[in-house]
Amino acid sequence: MKKILSPLQGTKEEKYQNVISHFHSLVAGENNEVVILGMISSLLKMQFETISWVGFYLLKGKELIVGPFQGKPPCIRIALGKGVCGTVAKEKKTLVVADVDAFPGHIRCDADSRSEIVVPIIKKKMLYGVLDVDSSQLNNFDETDKRFLEKLCNEISFLI
Repeated sequence: MKKILSPLQGTKEEKYQNVISHFHSLVAGENNEVVILGMISSLLKMQFETISWVGFYLLKGKELIVGPFQGKPPCIRIALGKGVCGTVAKEKKTLVVADVDAFPGHIRCDADSRSEIVVPIIKKKMLYGVLDVDSSQLNNFDETDKRFLEKLCNEISFLI
């Protein structure tokens, strides 16, 4: 039985390093995408108390479909180019949104969401999906989150 991560007190960087370390330990030898994505969602939600929702939207045809997540039931489908997730999927670039109410066309799946970061997952130069992380606090995400979440998404792209 593998040791389960317990929430860590420390800097944001230390928390992300803890998530990455445990993630690699827990999914070593695993190739099932549901397990891999579910593990990341769980580890991030557990480690960061300011995260209200975290999960994946996966590209299926011309839309994003919700995948493994932690939090309240979300929107199931998002059109490419719509909302933060659809915009990231279309542009294939990370977006950090300090105030979701200020984002034109924001899709409010969770009434408690105040800020958001969405990171594309690119596999073999093609969009696979996006990692969506929400917070009930304004301006919760910064360059540290962007750097570590992009690193995680890059590592995920090699495992799935």
